[in-house]
Amino acid sequence: MINIVAGLGENENIILASRQLESIDDLNIQLVDNEDDLFDAFKDSNVGAVVRGSLKASKVIKLIKQYKSDCEVNRATYVNTSNDPNFNDSYEFLLSPVGIDEGKNIDEKITLAIQSANFIQSLGKTPKIAVLAEGRKDDYGRSERIDKSLKESEELTRLLEERFNSLDNFDNSSEDVSKNYQIKNYYILLEQAINDKFNILLAGDGIFGNIMFRALVLLDKWPSYGAVTLGIDEIFIDTSRDQTVEGYKRSLELAYNLAKLK
Repeated sequence: MINIVAGLGENENIILASRQLESIDDLNIQLVDNEDDLFDAFKDSNVGAVVRGSLKASKVIKLIKQYKSDCEVNRATYVNTSNDPNFNDSYEFLLSPVGIDEGKNIDEKITLAIQSANFIQSLGKTPKIAVLAEGRKDDYGRSERIDKSLKESEELTRLLEERFNSLDNFDNSSEDVSKNYQIKNYYILLEQAINDKFNILLAGDGIFGNIMFRALVLLDKWPSYGAVTLGIDEIFIDTSRDQTVEGYKRSLELAYNLAKLK
């Protein structure tokens, strides 16, 4: 039996979403109405996954980071079009950083890239990392800000290639596709990275990533399954307090599928 605990705040769409999954025989969903109970569930080894639901994020995330102080805890939004009738092609990807105060320097983005690649690898897929910047490659000289972003994206791409070459669980000569990887600097050409189906979109910073998230998910209705918490063994899916019933259902399904893989 897969036990999932989700938070119930003012938005009761999480209740309707959990009811839609009652037909899954090996799934048990429990709703809790405060952050302390949700955090207790996170620490409980009998709980397969925790979904934030419609509770406030600040306290829960703070408690998790304190509890896992020996880990670098990050989040990345998971998008998958496979089961959405509005999309013809199946395409899944992680988008990060999406918090406006995240991805502030190259070291943070390297950590995010490796953690995201580990997640994609755990799904049995080949990690394909698209590094993004605030201009095209030939936009050097247009402003100091653009020059800085372009240089950082090129340095980040070089450092990522070095790091992945040194990691034991990634090997492009392996017959196991999940150990293979790709890293490419797409600069500002997000549309090309998506057309090429790169499954890790690494924004220049959290502000850039947050705008991308709002454009793709909130405006263009790409199906988000919530934000996966990276850098820890426990499964915690961060969600919006304003999510729809279908959005919460997707997050609960993701939590269930990840718990089964684990």
